[in-house]
Amino acid sequence: MEWLHVTAEQGLWGIFLASFLAATVLPGGSELLLFGYLGLHPEQFWPVLGLATLGNSLGGMCTYASSRFLPRWQRMESLPQKERLERWGSSALIFAWLPLIGDALCLAAGWLRLHWLPCLLYMALGKALRYALVGQGAML
Repeated sequence: MEWLHVTAEQGLWGIFLASFLAATVLPGGSELLLFGYLGLHPEQFWPVLGLATLGNSLGGMCTYASSRFLPRWQRMESLPQKERLERWGSSALIFAWLPLIGDALCLAAGWLRLHWLPCLLYMALGKALRYALVGQGAML
C-alpha cells in the first residue's frame, strides 16, 4: 500500500488543484478534501487556507475571463438579474463561493465587463471566509 502514501506537500498541491477545478464550471467541491487534509495536518492551516483560496479564486477568474468573450445579446440587456448585478457591482462576488450561484456570478461579472481587480478581491474574500470556516470545523 506504499502507493497510497501522500506527503503533506503533495496534499497541498492537491488542495490547490481541487480548489481551482471546483471554481470552474466543472462539477466538484473542495471543502471535503480541505476538511480531511486538515484533520491529518492541522499544523498546515494557513498554507491550506492560502492555497485553497488562491486556487478557488483563480478558477473563478477563469470563468470571469472566459465569459468576456460571450456576445452581448440585446434581449439579455433587460433582465432584472443584470440590473441587480450592475447595481451591486463587483461586491456581489463575495458570494462567488455559493454552489451554482457563484459560478453564475463570476460568469455574469465577466460578461458585464466589471473591472477585474475588485471582482478578484471580493471573490477571494468570500472564498477565504468560507475556507476558514471549513478549516475551523476540521480543527474541532
